[in-house]
Amino acid sequence: MRPPTETDFHSPLHDDRVVARIGVWLGLSLSICFVTGLFSHYQQHPVSWLPLGPNPAWGYRVTQGLHITTGTAILPLLLAKLHSVYPRLFRPPQRSLGYLLEKLSIAVLIAATSFQLITGLMNVAQWYPWGFGFTGAHHAAAWLVIGGLLVHIAVKLPLIRSALAAALPDGGAPPGRFGFDPDGATRRGFLIAVLSVTGGIVVLTAGQTVAPLRRLALLAPRRPDVGPQGLPINRTASAAGVTAAVTGASWRLELAGPTGTRSLSLADLAALGQHRVELPIACVEGWSAQARWTGVRIRDLVRSAGGDERSAVRVESLEKSGSYRISTLPAAFVNDSRTLLATGLNGGVLNLDHGYPARLIAPNRPGVLQTKWIHRLTVLTEEAS
Repeated sequence: MRPPTETDFHSPLHDDRVVARIGVWLGLSLSICFVTGLFSHYQQHPVSWLPLGPNPAWGYRVTQGLHITTGTAILPLLLAKLHSVYPRLFRPPQRSLGYLLEKLSIAVLIAATSFQLITGLMNVAQWYPWGFGFTGAHHAAAWLVIGGLLVHIAVKLPLIRSALAAALPDGGAPPGRFGFDPDGATRRGFLIAVLSVTGGIVVLTAGQTVAPLRRLALLAPRRPDVGPQGLPINRTASAAGVTAAVTGASWRLELAGPTGTRSLSLADLAALGQHRVELPIACVEGWSAQARWTGVRIRDLVRSAGGDERSAVRVESLEKSGSYRISTLPAAFVNDSRTLLATGLNGGVLNLDHGYPARLIAPNRPGVLQTKWIHRLTVLTEEAS
């Protein structure tokens, strides 16, 4: 038997008109996922050329929700695209630069996108069986995805334009390379099925960010209204090695700055004056929820330690280990009146798993940087920061 060739496949589902339309949806999803992913990455790893501040307060909630939602939508779109184009795998090789660029871009695009999907979904499920750093690898692979996508579009642009301009039905015209479909019902039905599956997955996932869809979030690993004090928990105190022994009556907040170091108890913090704000907590896994927080403004603590509007703050947790045990709060967030050293949540004292006795809450900031179980704040001068 001879090996199959592209002409052996006659289903209308492999037509260029179908491939191009699914490709547009996939390209848009990849682009949105890429841009929102960059926003998340640079929130966690700031760069001087992209200052990201506390406004809008809901910014990270929206962008990371879009990132996870579009990332999930990519899975059925990628599978549908691969199904529609697989006969091209049997196309005889050609000696041309365009052919080589096409095949190379496809290989990079499929491999990098698959890596992003697999590791991204594992991250959402908080399962890390690999030995490399997720954020660095995810960021690097994202550039491979977008690079492969741009090269692929550039190579295939003439075909994409003609395919999108053509109607789905064959009508009275002779069929093209693939099966004759007079009214376009087969092609149209396949595209509707792809959109329906993708839309269904989005609806069943987006509820972890979009409140009206909360009860439909069957595919989301967690609902944003389930947990102590009405919020879910990503990392418990037990997992972080934080016990009641170190958060009890002997706990003190160390506040270090140009004027020296002070130790403040919870009673001392309460005496400084309490402020209430409503801010979302938004995590990299895609879930987010609005909550009412009570505590002391960080900027007031900074001023009392000798800092000014240029001062950043190093935040240290009681956690024994972890990539985010120590973080830096930039001056733009420090100066925002909504940034608190929170001691209360939704009308009650912080639950231990939510960061008791004190945690950070700031607008437009990833959940991993909203440090819990804080025991030391160090005011950084402009030179030190």
